[in-house]
Amino acid sequence: MPILDPLFNPLLQLSAFWIVFIISFVVAVLIIVIYKFTTNQDLMKQLKEEMKSLQKEMKELRAHPEKMQEVQKKAMKTNMRYMSHSMRSTLITFIPIIIIFGWMNIHIAYDPLLPGQDFTTTVVFEKGAAGGITLKVPEGVTLNGNATKYIEDSEVKWLLNGESGEYLLEYEFDNKVYIKEVLITNEQAYKPVIKGKKFFGGSDGNSLPKDSPLKMIKTDNKPKKVLNLFGWKIGWLGAYIIFSLIFSILLRKIFKVY
Repeated sequence: MPILDPLFNPLLQLSAFWIVFIISFVVAVLIIVIYKFTTNQDLMKQLKEEMKSLQKEMKELRAHPEKMQEVQKKAMKTNMRYMSHSMRSTLITFIPIIIIFGWMNIHIAYDPLLPGQDFTTTVVFEKGAAGGITLKVPEGVTLNGNATKYIEDSEVKWLLNGESGEYLLEYEFDNKVYIKEVLITNEQAYKPVIKGKKFFGGSDGNSLPKDSPLKMIKTDNKPKKVLNLFGWKIGWLGAYIIFSLIFSILLRKIFKVY
């Protein structure tokens, strides 16, 4: 997402934890401010209080199913009114959030391939593909093992190692050459991990032809873990959701948003 690079790229000097923490906070503040000024807060407060009152009434009417059902219908109507009034702010913030998600997925979803550290590249084939495939590596990248390997269980793997830099790996199969970009660096950066087929539109330099016997080409970057909750290791999306929920609850109270 180049549009966000000037704004967010300086954050890449920080750990992934702080990147997600800061972005979650900034986005939560923006959402709360937009929500506050694009909704009628007096009406939202009234509807919220009405919903609480109806929920309390439903609990008291558990022994009277028919009456409880009537109150439940009122509660649903009130909830629909509440949601319809908040829809405008949701639509305003939806696209920016999707763009921010795209930036985080591109920059902090995986660990980088480090100089001097072994990594693997894998080609996954469509069912029925057979034969040998040859990997050609440029200067600066070392191939450990045979360059030509034969398909087993619809895939082939190679073990590589390299110096810092950007490289093009060439995979030759059935007299056709497929190219995959690779970045080896100590920084928090990487090229697209998976090169697959596009579901819509024609193929381009970043995707495989639809009629190719290759299903995907990938470098096996490890998914980056941002948060460790008692042994449960969480990636950027899970961490973002947790931080956002916490910030949203706190900021709603601070800004008195209903």
